[in-house]
Amino acid sequence: MLNLQAMGSGSLFGTPIMEYMWPDATELNPQLRDAILRHARHHAGTKLSNVGGWQSESGLLEFCGPAGERLIQHILEMAQAASDRLYKENGIPPEKLDWTLNAWANVNKRGHYNNVHTHPSATWSGVYYVDSGEARPTAANTSIHLTDPNPARNAIFFPNLPTGNFRFKPLPGLMILFPSYVPHVVPPHEGDRPRISIAFNLRKEPFP
Repeated sequence: MLNLQAMGSGSLFGTPIMEYMWPDATELNPQLRDAILRHARHHAGTKLSNVGGWQSESGLLEFCGPAGERLIQHILEMAQAASDRLYKENGIPPEKLDWTLNAWANVNKRGHYNNVHTHPSATWSGVYYVDSGEARPTAANTSIHLTDPNPARNAIFFPNLPTGNFRFKPLPGLMILFPSYVPHVVPPHEGDRPRISIAFNLRKEPFP
């Protein structure tokens, strides 16, 4: 009889996900919150994947002033660190990368949500939480669901395995970074305060 206990094993085609709590969030978030709500009062906003709620124009958070500039730097720092780690794990020497970055603010009141979508023209996508809008945010009432980018895995390959959605708790100061091809959805907000977040895309240049 063959000794199959000795067979090699591993995982291929993993999806990198990064998360980090920025230590200056206590100082930074009130400034971002005030600037975003002030901007929302004077601008109609845009409509893309959002159903209800308010979404700012895409850019570099110019309307947030110095606080927006600091967050943009945080996003660039995290993208570079995540890319360095990804390169090292795959045996590629890290290098300083050039990025095209776009960010926008989101304000969701009770019942507002975002349909499932991806960002095909980017390399990394992500979100930063300014205000969860809840006294006790939980994973069940979360701000973002990431879904498996390989739907066949859920349909035909051991569907009882833990795949499908991964839910993040919306903690103020938390930044999440994931590949732009990962489908994601924001469920209806249930809190009494508006949920405020900043979403962003980074495209490595040259692209892809």
